[in-house]
Amino acid sequence: MKRIAKSAQIALFAAAFIALPTMAQSYPSKPIRLLVPFGPGGVGDITSRAVMQKMSEAMGQQIIIDNRPSAGGIVATELVAKSDPDGYTLYLMNNTNAVSAAMFKKLPYDTVNDFAMVSTIGAFSLGVLVSPESPMKNVKDLIAQAKASAGKFNIGTINIGTTQFLSSELLKSMAGIDVTTVPFNNTAGVLTALRGGNVQAAMEFLPPVIGQVKAGGLRVIAVTSKSRFSLLPDVPTLAESGVPGYEVASWNGIAVAAKTPKAIVERLNKEIHAAVNSPQIKTRFQELGVEQNVSTPDGMRKFLVDEIAKWNALIDKAKIQRL
Repeated sequence: MKRIAKSAQIALFAAAFIALPTMAQSYPSKPIRLLVPFGPGGVGDITSRAVMQKMSEAMGQQIIIDNRPSAGGIVATELVAKSDPDGYTLYLMNNTNAVSAAMFKKLPYDTVNDFAMVSTIGAFSLGVLVSPESPMKNVKDLIAQAKASAGKFNIGTINIGTTQFLSSELLKSMAGIDVTTVPFNNTAGVLTALRGGNVQAAMEFLPPVIGQVKAGGLRVIAVTSKSRFSLLPDVPTLAESGVPGYEVASWNGIAVAAKTPKAIVERLNKEIHAAVNSPQIKTRFQELGVEQNVSTPDGMRKFLVDEIAKWNALIDKAKIQRL
């Protein structure tokens, strides 16, 4: 009886082992879904749609974008962490995941070990935005107005736990100003509040708003990165504007559930590299001010671990309260 049971176990293991390469060879045989932890219109949404469209054409299957915004991107991240490891559920891993791993005391998943990294896609900067009618012409004006407003100055960002939200909290801490960071579900909500005067400034990634900036619908008074933004060379960095040491940049990439077969991860990595390096995506990224940035799966994993460590150190240094 024991011999029969053992033989059955061996047979099942062998069948599963044989099925893995077969599944990888036929992949993808149905539409793929990409979960995006932000609302439509943000840089993650815009860049991922462009890359996924190119991948869809090459792979012969539709890639459906599923926007699931939430504080810290937790909803979408948890869904992917608990999804079947078959390569049909992708996740737009991004800087918010590193921020959340450092900012939240407890998460319903392990940001590093519950995922198989595939490849990074791009890197980009944030800007400090004001309305065209704002009397604030630079960061010194913003700091002066915030100090004169006695706690009535609001900075709009997307959800709590995102890079944008923490960027505002870092500015608050490093500039020594008493402001309120007001979270919205998506970029459109932030910009509506800014134009309506409900917030006096906003922190947002530059790629999705660069068109409105060029058209005069928004003004950027500073960028958060170490160096100036290539499409706005006359706009200073925050470090240049009276907040020495301030530096925040962001990135995104693709991940899948842990235990996804290596052959599928390698296929996705290959397709991402081909899409991001294509002339069409290169041109689109240049228009948006997004830097192409692809990697190996191991390279993305190491990068994520390093980013989490960086944000932990920044949060401790700025004495920001964890959630």
